[in-house]
Amino acid sequence: MQIILTDFMSLDGVVQAPGGPEEDTHDGFAHGGWSAPYFDPEVMGPAVLELLDRSDGLLFGRRTWQGMAAAWPERAGDPYADRMNAIPKHVASRTLGQDDLTWSGSELLPGDDAIAAIRDLRARDGRGLQIWGSASLAQQLIEHDLIDEYVVLIEPILLGGGKRVFPEDGQARPLELVSVTTANTGVLVCTYRPARG
Repeated sequence: MQIILTDFMSLDGVVQAPGGPEEDTHDGFAHGGWSAPYFDPEVMGPAVLELLDRSDGLLFGRRTWQGMAAAWPERAGDPYADRMNAIPKHVASRTLGQDDLTWSGSELLPGDDAIAAIRDLRARDGRGLQIWGSASLAQQLIEHDLIDEYVVLIEPILLGGGKRVFPEDGQARPLELVSVTTANTGVLVCTYRPARG
């Protein structure tokens, strides 16, 4: 399976708390919900739905899983919400137990080596494993060269600080641009894959 990293991202690379003010206030982040004014349902909606349609599972860190688990079960009744609730979810956490994972289809990855477990999932037959948000886990997957595709929705805002997914380890990781679509709100929906060769 391919691992697909998907993130709403500010122009300066911040992915923290795009959905709401209380989503993630870690380190005093005060711009939660910054993404909402830029969501273009005509362009971004189909892009997000297409990604979900070609995924056989989702990968989450603890914080992102908890936020999603608090929101999606109540939204049953539309095709996207129904798919979110039905799809297998793999959760990396050292503090949650399997009994804590009440959102349907959620499975805890081994806390002592989630990266090895994700590597094993990636080796299975299938289409895609999509990681949404989960900045710390996403960064680790990039560091271990486990991301096969990056879909970043680059939004026309500078946030001046916050969590990022790209490692700052001095290692160059060349990418190839596969596609780019411009939303009516100025968002660039960009798909990249690691450059081969």
